Amino acid sequence: MFHIVTIPFKHAFVSKLDLKLIAIFNAIMQERSITVAAQTLNMTQPSVSKAVTRMRHQWQDPLFVKKGRGIEPTPHAITLWRNICEPLQQIEQQFTHTKFDPLTRETTLRVALTDGITHIFWPYIRSVIESRANAVNIHAIPFKGNGEELLLSAEADLVFDCYTNPHPHIHREWLFDNQFTAVVKKGHELAGSELTLDKFVKQDHLFVSLTGDATGTVDTALSELGLERRVAMTVNSFSAAIELLLQSSLIAVLPKTIVRASTQRSNLVELNLPVCISPAPISISWHRRKHQNPALMWLLDEIRLCLIAQRPVPCFTIKK
Repeated sequence: MFHIVTIPFKHAFVSKLDLKLIAIFNAIMQERSITVAAQTLNMTQPSVSKAVTRMRHQWQDPLFVKKGRGIEPTPHAITLWRNICEPLQQIEQQFTHTKFDPLTRETTLRVALTDGITHIFWPYIRSVIESRANAVNIHAIPFKGNGEELLLSAEADLVFDCYTNPHPHIHREWLFDNQFTAVVKKGHELAGSELTLDKFVKQDHLFVSLTGDATGTVDTALSELGLERRVAMTVNSFSAAIELLLQSSLIAVLPKTIVRASTQRSNLVELNLPVCISPAPISISWHRRKHQNPALMWLLDEIRLCLIAQRPVPCFTIKK
């Protein structure tokens, strides 16, 4: 004799599960826009808005709140998406047997990086898109040294970062070591002379901080010598640092790649650092949920090709 056992599910979620709602929810989370999600799904915006209303009722959470001209997912929405991203991709891969074609398959990838990394990769990637990947969009998103958080919350598909302690769910691939140099404007009192440790610590320093913290590796190295510098100003981008150096008597420690790519290079003077600063290992990182994503794998291959195409220069050590 067989007995039928009824198992109650909290909020009757499973019994009322609507797979179409999940697909719409996934699209909104990817696009961070109801309008763009509707276009991606070939639906009308009112239809998607009605679906959001149903999600909120069934899943008992606001899910999305307005932020400026866009929307922002609630913590609950982020947690939901984090759990369903990988299974959805696996399902899609089971039913999609065609090879990813960047010329025809419209795709948007979100990449977190600083303006200091942008100049190395963006021109090359754009040239690739224009020649053989017209369907691919690459969007840079704000990066404040929070790469792990961006990947775990699925806000970014890829992160360029100096990331040495990866989360077990995050894949990391080393690209190159970024070397540092001291920089002042042409005509600065230090230009043309040897930069001693005493002169270095007595200067007013400019520091590039993505997080707002006014200390970094230079300060750590100095403290080990029992010394301290004055960080007189901070900025949150390397381009802003270059502009400020040109208009002041400040000194900054910057990656050599930044200085040598600057259009103002002829107006800047590099000085050998009087303190040992280890090169920053720049890597690309992505969540394991994206490891089988063909569009992301395509972008990773292009990034590797970009490094191979770079001329051998002494400012960074390229991955072999």
